[in-house]
Amino acid sequence: MIKTGEQAPDFELFATPDQKISLSELADRNVVLVFYPADWSPVCSDELTIFNQAHKLFDKYDATVLGISVDSRWCHMSFAKDRNYHFPLLADFHPKGAVSKLFDVYDEVEGESKRAIILIDKNKKINWTYLSPTAINPGVDGILEALEKLTNEKS
Repeated sequence: MIKTGEQAPDFELFATPDQKISLSELADRNVVLVFYPADWSPVCSDELTIFNQAHKLFDKYDATVLGISVDSRWCHMSFAKDRNYHFPLLADFHPKGAVSKLFDVYDEVEGESKRAIILIDKNKKINWTYLSPTAINPGVDGILEALEKLTNEKS
């Protein structure tokens, strides 16, 4: 997994069938990357639902949440609509896992993203990381604590 203190690599991925999001365009925000194995799986659905429910807490910390998996933009569109998610799901689809590999959270054996959370500060430095076992929903407590600590350090 990418190390704390490193510069985050820029990337650009599809958020909708015709719109891309890049890390560089979020220059004035903290960014929470939520890498997850697959849309529609029970643990991933639960994890992303918790992030969705906590979206106002992330706004408090000037943080944008981006979900990332190797599913296609079309799959993401259907999944997000079905679950009523209020944050983008980015398609690390082609070349498969390219962004997951940049952050060293790609599972070569399974061919999917590992379950990882990465906090990138407004200077685009890696501030905090967490790698969770695939079958465990890490929730949002750890990332919220990291955002609180980051906010207090900047004050």
